[in-house]
Amino acid sequence: MPLLDIIVGYDCNLACDYCTITPEMRERSLGTRAVVEALRRGPRGGYDRVSFTGGEPTIRGDLLPLVREARRLGYADIKVQSNGLLFTEANVTRLIDAGCNRFHISVHTHREDRYDDLVRREGAYSLMAQGLDAVVRAVRAHADAGRGELHLTVDLIIKADTLNDLPDAVRWLHDRGVRSVHLWFVSLTDHNRENLESLPRMTDAVPKITEALRFADAEGFECLSLHVPRCLLGEEFLANVWDPGAQDVRVVTPDATFQLDASKITGQVYVPACDGCEYRDLCPGLREDYLEVYGDAEVARVRGGPPSRAPTRFKTTPLP
Repeated sequence: MPLLDIIVGYDCNLACDYCTITPEMRERSLGTRAVVEALRRGPRGGYDRVSFTGGEPTIRGDLLPLVREARRLGYADIKVQSNGLLFTEANVTRLIDAGCNRFHISVHTHREDRYDDLVRREGAYSLMAQGLDAVVRAVRAHADAGRGELHLTVDLIIKADTLNDLPDAVRWLHDRGVRSVHLWFVSLTDHNRENLESLPRMTDAVPKITEALRFADAEGFECLSLHVPRCLLGEEFLANVWDPGAQDVRVVTPDATFQLDASKITGQVYVPACDGCEYRDLCPGLREDYLEVYGDAEVARVRGGPPSRAPTRFKTTPLP
């Protein structure tokens, strides 16, 4: 199903230590009229789902009218992507009444002792946890009342200093009632371009990712990995790999409109080891920022060939 992904603006009420948004970008946003025009064009292009994201869309005073307009225009699926800090029970109810039927909450770490430092805002953890619980309760209430489908997905960030906590984070989310988790690999773009230490090697991340996926599969809830190639995760987890760019996703930003598969935060690069891979047609490849840091030795090794691309941004420790 085609998706219209609208980045309404880059401003945010957090300042996460890995955020790719620069101070200059935070000043840029789409006006209400521009968002409405994008919404009206969407159905003419076959887009019947819409996502409001940012930055942080919930800090916009016009979010509720925009959601109502999307519903009026006939969008079948209306998503709000948020850090959850403003998801009070009343605000969640308002969004649902306006037409939102899909919530995505970004969780940067589940650990209370680390969250506020990571997002650089005191008291943020308790607001995030309360917002998460408010949406979980709303999803359960809708299901119990048979009022139609209401969805919640948590986007869990994979970065070097939170990697070891990943399986516990998925368990924590499950215990709070979350039944859908997407695992996002940190990106070295724009404001996070020089934060090399935030990016883990994929082969170091895979054991933690697969532990989390096994737990989710055992408990019967969705956990998907978005940026690690299938060849590195292995055949056991083929069903847990998801490439959003494989769908028809049109991204509308304050700066440009483009298809998601052309975004710099999605995989676009195939290396020689990819040749002949049975998953080539399903795999989006590797991101350029990842190859600059680690080269292609990991993929080459698992595919049984020599590396062809060395790191260019710093010298890494050779693979054992």
